[in-house]
Amino acid sequence: MSSDRYRWAVVGMLWFVCFFNYADRQAIFSVFPVLKTQMHLSDPELGIIGAAFMWVYAASAPLAGLVADRFSRKSLILGGLLFWSAVTLCTAFCTEYWQLVTVRALEGLGESFYFPASMSLIADYHSGATRSRAMSMHQSSVYAGTIAGGSLAGYMGQYHGWQSSFYLFGWGGIALALVLWAMLREPKRGAADQVAEPVQAQGIMGSLRGVFSHPMAIVLIGVFVGANFVASVFLTWLPSFLVRKFEMNLSMAGFSSTAYLQIASVLGVLTGGLLADRMVRRRQAGRMMTQAIGLLCGVPFILMTGLTTTVVTVVAAMAGFGFFKGLYDANIWASLYDVVPPANRATALGVMNSIGWLGAGAATIAIGVMSERFGLSRSIAATSVIYLVVGLGLLAGIRRTIGFRKMEVR
Repeated sequence: MSSDRYRWAVVGMLWFVCFFNYADRQAIFSVFPVLKTQMHLSDPELGIIGAAFMWVYAASAPLAGLVADRFSRKSLILGGLLFWSAVTLCTAFCTEYWQLVTVRALEGLGESFYFPASMSLIADYHSGATRSRAMSMHQSSVYAGTIAGGSLAGYMGQYHGWQSSFYLFGWGGIALALVLWAMLREPKRGAADQVAEPVQAQGIMGSLRGVFSHPMAIVLIGVFVGANFVASVFLTWLPSFLVRKFEMNLSMAGFSSTAYLQIASVLGVLTGGLLADRMVRRRQAGRMMTQAIGLLCGVPFILMTGLTTTVVTVVAAMAGFGFFKGLYDANIWASLYDVVPPANRATALGVMNSIGWLGAGAATIAIGVMSERFGLSRSIAATSVIYLVVGLGLLAGIRRTIGFRKMEVR
């Protein structure tokens, strides 16, 4: 296979790994209504199940980034897939609340190693000219996995028991890891950026200094915290929201809470990748400007999702939010890599994931507490303020650190 074809084949292989990454983490939320009834759980207790994954994911992400800058990324990606797939399989055997919290925490540990390693690997196969497109194509697997995890878990949970989808995803991930072990190759670090000297791993403090050497990296991480807070609310609570407000059954809620939003996100992420790769040729901040458009245009759709009273309108609102969320998501890592040196990319992603998922973990519990006082509708609608604040913050950061002016064409 030619080098040009293989670099896109790498994106395809990692697409399937990421598919299981998100299907495995999403499946639990579609069976929240069953767990709430069978295990007699409150909304805050359900929120803790979601937070257990996110907080361990966040705590281990910096380590995952540092490790991925120093060791084989292929081994981390496929070893992680084997580990979290085994944990997913174990979820089916849980009979107590503490067991669910424990397996979700272990799932977060295993999955935290995927993104630092995979995005660093893709960046070494794709230069700046194709990086947004490659990463946006990979990002579409996030939405496909979320749809599959939510829809299949809801359907299988209603007709075959809540444990059934965890058997399916667990064994499927293990099989994929064994197949890809012979196909995925480790590239030279910095290859796509034509780095003359081999990229050397730095000490921990040197790596962190590299991450924060550009002030825009701090802005991007702060924006990610807010965006991920809102995303985690939708991922965690939409199935329960649709069951309670629109009286959908488990299967329909699992499908509706993921399919419309995530399919629209696929369109948004592909659009965002193409748009950003074009804009960055003329403006240094082109990728970040694309993200700001996605955040600000998503605000009214978040508000509408929470406050609407008809199924047709809530579907349209979820789809609208999903499209503009995709516009932002397409460039999360590519924008960060525009301001972080190649030697520190995995570390930067690990730090960003860590801080962002700490906020996401807080979101699942905060909305659980708020829902018991104000209801899920108002609680979800209120998160539109966060999208507005981080969208404006991103524009302010661009203006102060990079500027909006066009680059000179030579």
